[in-house]
Amino acid sequence: MAQIGSFVPAKSCTIPIFDKIFTRIGASDDLVSGESTFMVEMKEANYAIQEATPNSLILFDELGRGTATYDGMSLAQAILEYIHDKIKAKTLFSTHYHELTSLSADLSNLRNVHVSAIEEDGKITFLHKIKSGAVDKSYGIHVASLAKLPHSLIERANEILSIYENKNNKKQSFVQTSLFLDANEKETETNYLEEKIKEINPLEMTPIEALNFLYELKNSIKDKE
Repeated sequence: MAQIGSFVPAKSCTIPIFDKIFTRIGASDDLVSGESTFMVEMKEANYAIQEATPNSLILFDELGRGTATYDGMSLAQAILEYIHDKIKAKTLFSTHYHELTSLSADLSNLRNVHVSAIEEDGKITFLHKIKSGAVDKSYGIHVASLAKLPHSLIERANEILSIYENKNNKKQSFVQTSLFLDANEKETETNYLEEKIKEINPLEMTPIEALNFLYELKNSIKDKE
């Protein structure tokens, strides 16, 4: 607002001059063209990634929510890393993937902030203040309660949440797979990878297309295991 001469509701502000502003906030299915919410989301994210410069401002809200959790989280992290390392544009990236907050340890210019809230006697009050650091929980069920969903439904949601949290806290057991593949299996797998890689030209692919290709390649390898 300051850049176009508008009133800024703040005591003071120090901001650079942005050449472009890109937003990816909210999504909906494009029924006419047959595109899903996630496809619309990825296309808009890709446009920002392709067109942004170091002097741009990028606003991304909840990228990756339109697909499976691990897919979405992986894409969200990859996009964050790409913007940080390649584009270097100032970016506000909101997410409920708490795992992504650990990226601040690896990405030197990334900072975590959160909107503060107070929880008392099972009730939540949002303070609408930005504080430094990350939070390790969400308040989705509290918000559902504020929206006046049935009390029995809220109680059931809390029960289910506790089950999921207990599952996540349990240590996972891993089975060591064989370190040595049969020679024929190894050769077949190598030939398959070579053929798939020969089909593409990395110089003609967008970042999103490259990520999708790697994802498909990984899944196809899993299927062969």
